[in-house]
Amino acid sequence: MSARTNRVGSLMRDTRKDRVGVVMGELAGSVYLRPVGGGREWDSRWADLEPVSEGTHAQLRARVAELNAASSGGLL
Repeated sequence: MSARTNRVGSLMRDTRKDRVGVVMGELAGSVYLRPVGGGREWDSRWADLEPVSEGTHAQLRARVAELNAASSGGLL
């Protein structure tokens, strides 16, 4: 196990794929992330990841809530 496992659960930006996700785990050198609003995991490398700041995280939460409300017809 890598010393980086303490990042499990943290929000990271995959610079190679330009996606943001939550670190779900690490196996054999691959890091597995899941989109903030849920969805299918993807794999990356630690070298391609950078932490997301708290301000950006708050903006993402607000945007996900907005998109969820729009997709449910504004019932949220």
